[in-house]
Amino acid sequence: MTQASTLPKIQPSTQRDQLKLVIVGHVDHGKSTLVGRLLHDTQSLPDGKVEAILASCKKRGMPFEWSFLMDALQTERDQGITIDTTQIWLKTPSRDVVIIDAPGHKEFLKNMITGASQADAALVLIDAKEGIREQSRRHGYLLQMLGVKQIAVIVNKMDMVDYGEGVFRQIERDYREYLGGLGVEPLCFIPVSAREGDCMSGPSEHMTWYKGPAVTKMLEKFEVAAPADHLPLRFPVQDVYKFDERRIIVGRIETGKLKVGDTIIFSPTNTQVKVASIEAWPPGKPVTQLSAGQSVGITLEDQIFVERGHVASHTENSPMVTNIFRARIFWLGHKPLELQKRYKIKLATTEILAEVKTIEHVINSDTLARVKADRVERGNVAEVVFRMRGLTAVDDFNANPKLGRFVIVQDYDVAGGGIISTEGFFDQRCADSRQVKSKNIFDVDFGVGPEHRALVNGHNGGILWFTGLSGSGKSTLAKQLQRRLFDKGYQVVCLDGDMVRKGLNRDLGFSPEDRSENIRRVSEMAALMAQAGMIVIASFISPYREDRRNARSIAPDYFHNIYIKASLGACEKRDTKGLYKQAREGKLKEFTGISAPYEEPQNPDLVIDTDISSVDDGVNTLVHYVEHQLVDPVKNMAIEGSGDYAGTGI
Repeated sequence: MTQASTLPKIQPSTQRDQLKLVIVGHVDHGKSTLVGRLLHDTQSLPDGKVEAILASCKKRGMPFEWSFLMDALQTERDQGITIDTTQIWLKTPSRDVVIIDAPGHKEFLKNMITGASQADAALVLIDAKEGIREQSRRHGYLLQMLGVKQIAVIVNKMDMVDYGEGVFRQIERDYREYLGGLGVEPLCFIPVSAREGDCMSGPSEHMTWYKGPAVTKMLEKFEVAAPADHLPLRFPVQDVYKFDERRIIVGRIETGKLKVGDTIIFSPTNTQVKVASIEAWPPGKPVTQLSAGQSVGITLEDQIFVERGHVASHTENSPMVTNIFRARIFWLGHKPLELQKRYKIKLATTEILAEVKTIEHVINSDTLARVKADRVERGNVAEVVFRMRGLTAVDDFNANPKLGRFVIVQDYDVAGGGIISTEGFFDQRCADSRQVKSKNIFDVDFGVGPEHRALVNGHNGGILWFTGLSGSGKSTLAKQLQRRLFDKGYQVVCLDGDMVRKGLNRDLGFSPEDRSENIRRVSEMAALMAQAGMIVIASFISPYREDRRNARSIAPDYFHNIYIKASLGACEKRDTKGLYKQAREGKLKEFTGISAPYEEPQNPDLVIDTDISSVDDGVNTLVHYVEHQLVDPVKNMAIEGSGDYAGTGI
């Protein structure tokens, strides 16, 4: 083992840059050895670590392994490969460096992508003896796709080729040409022997022909990314907590700054509100401002509808709201990604179903040739257009990576990832059909408020939104519930799909877009009826969570999401209209449960499982729910006395 020169002692500093560096390369090209050597040469190892590894290697009867300073998993030592991304710190004289050692084996590419997505810069490792491999090209492409613009190429194991300049220059020419085809300009190529220490922290006596920087010097040259708080505010909502009368919106500020008194807009609902407070625990000095990277809980001046997946921003520089975008993706699923198939997309805290509308081309990572295809096979890169099942907030990756990258889920597993391009697509925020397009519209107070109607009717208005598969029992329960409530003297009305499609929505078909518009119109009508004091039983399949979220957002104080649950087999047995049979035969397109998806409610207000409950039991449960939610509060209000109606006996 050759002792390498070391860096000068680091002087304490209260303000040091932090560089996030990913190291990628083909399996066995020496990444872990490189990192182990860097740790030693920068004096970043705990006391006694080298000695412990020496003892371990001696016990195993093997030469000293620098990689054992890095590889944390026993499996890795046994197999001699890096499986997971490993983060470890080292220090140079001017900055702290977070090394992300990413696996090079083809089966571990998902972990490599995870590591690279966090990086400011990258070292690409190539074995001097083996030369440029398929994975070397693939890694270069992935780094470019993930937006890592600062790349240095390390040609390792120069001792295995007698430190030959010709070998190094050939690799440099070939790989520089390949990266140039991607639009990537590497900052430098460095010949090294990580095992022997050549060009790791200083010049090598074996390669006097090389005049460039050593690896540790290169770590000083990379630029650290600008702090995320300089970017526009992006605050994806993680959850909404209810304490006392307060509703606390929680999440992490991904970019930008947020302070008390700011006017913010929530996307995609396009609702503006002021920040009333920033909550902190334990209580102490009031917090008035937070920045990117901090988790936060805020309260709002007005009680608006907000839920997980919404994104808060300032009104200026808000994200794009859209249901369609182009993406460059890398596919790792065991099944191909296919045209017109639907996949779950996770973007920040948003989860939404998306259809592959177009596969523009698949890109060969070796030749960079673009090929037309209707599927993307495992390990390939493609440019794809996705159409989502509702509006969501996105950013172009080049403008704001935090809302510009996403993952794709197939069969409950992450199967791919990509970066978003909004070029050529317009912001649908202004085109949202729920926004008021008419001018000079004003609220009118007719002098009869919801509380007056409630005291006269003996109950609050409400929307009982029945969702479930065709044949689950929605209409049966709705009819009998309406009869029971009507007999009790309550103001109640039923709305169902056949009813509204004969009149109000007769211009709509059954495409995803028309289904969404159908639900939007029904939601607006149900909201007006509920505000007029009626109990509205809305019985609609409404298969998409986003549509149900939008329905709730129109009248959140009145909305009750009730899941009429039944297995697909039970629904088919109850198929009196023969719809499932026609769908199975291919005569009905886009039929929910067969050729179109149904997204079960994640947190319904009430579940009626008709596989195990009789109709009577279901109706009794619903009546009890209505009386607890809509009737009892009015009885209590009447007992306590309320305004002009106090003492009337109502």
